[in-house]
Amino acid sequence: MNAPKIVSREEWTEARKALLVQEKELTRARDRLAEARRALPWVRLDKDYVFDGQNGKVSLADLFDGRSQLLVQHVMLSPGSEDICTGCAFGADHVDAARQHFENADLSYAAVSRAEPNHIAAVARRMGWKFNWVSPGGSSFNYDFGVSFTPEELENGTARYNYAPLTFKMEDLHGYSVFTKNEAGEIFHTYSTYARGTENANSTFAFLDMVPKGRNEDGIMSWVRLHDEYEGGGSACCHAA
Repeated sequence: MNAPKIVSREEWTEARKALLVQEKELTRARDRLAEARRALPWVRLDKDYVFDGQNGKVSLADLFDGRSQLLVQHVMLSPGSEDICTGCAFGADHVDAARQHFENADLSYAAVSRAEPNHIAAVARRMGWKFNWVSPGGSSFNYDFGVSFTPEELENGTARYNYAPLTFKMEDLHGYSVFTKNEAGEIFHTYSTYARGTENANSTFAFLDMVPKGRNEDGIMSWVRLHDEYEGGGSACCHAA
């Protein structure tokens, strides 16, 4: 970080007011973008996806939990893998606190990973997460929504991620997908976002972007760890029963 320029309160106020003009422009642009996102056309789902949950089989409709909107976080946790994606965990750490609010705004949340349910449960216990987290089992859910790729797709170069050819070989990647359900029980896909598009759901970045050191990165998210791997083992709230 470059050495800051030290000025009088009056000079600081003028600089702050100039920045405020830019911030307001960004706020209005963000509002327009959110409106355009909400105005995207919908796709009616023609598959009955069934997931493996901690208490047995559940349908995609079940994941709505009585609400009309569902946000799915595609968490990178592959079958047989002992690795926990730090970026996905970083995003998931924000969910339980936010759920108490967005569930009252007609939005449910579920995480989906291809790992076995018992492995998912073990990771959830370690991380202290309480949200619904399921496996797609034998369904094609992850493949249909662009976050998992077959060995053949990776080998022949036909895998696509974030609406473009995938330029590296990974069987599972991250993202969010949004669904809505009407009174007739029909389910529609309304939105998906991947890669840096997922930052919109991460309030830690918003906090860090307000302070002098910013995200303080030496490479993208270089400082991020699983929350129980930070010095001191993370905050007490992360380990609450």
